[in-house]
Amino acid sequence: MEIKDAVAVVTGGASGLGLATTKRLLDAGAQVVVIDLKGEEVVAELGDRAKFVATDVTDEAGVAKALDVAESLGPVRINVNCAGIGNAIKTLSKNGAFPLDGFRKVVEVNLIGTFNVIRLSAERIAKTEPLAGEERGVIINTASVAAFDGQIGQAAYSASKGGVVGMTLPIARDLSRELIRVCTIAP
Repeated sequence: MEIKDAVAVVTGGASGLGLATTKRLLDAGAQVVVIDLKGEEVVAELGDRAKFVATDVTDEAGVAKALDVAESLGPVRINVNCAGIGNAIKTLSKNGAFPLDGFRKVVEVNLIGTFNVIRLSAERIAKTEPLAGEERGVIINTASVAAFDGQIGQAAYSASKGGVVGMTLPIARDLSRELIRVCTIAP
């Protein structure tokens, strides 16, 4: 896929791996819409081809709004999901059992939020005309080595990233006839 002039959506794109991804896509000539909670100032420094939409990846209406902004630039072809959170809490510690709300929040953002953006992006990408080589676009998810080798205190994070790994192949199969590639990286 030619990245130059493509429209990309990057979640968590205002910091860390997401920011590095945003910069790399911009360097390759893409227009990028960053979905993040904070970072408007960071994205503003990246130039006119970068736009910022403040929203939570678990917010359906907010993600739809961000995709509307992206589509105003052209057909969405690329979705990179980097948004994620973690915590370091043991299942059982001297303070008691791992608070269920803490576990739930990590899974909600990392797994369910990723799926939310995938499904809404896929819907938009599927409506585009295929490119040369019979492809409409690509969705790239971010898991973690913790999905395969989690450490002490990483139960929620490992479970959420394991879920991202686990859903990637079925989603890739679901979207293959729409000519949308789906893959996951695990740094």
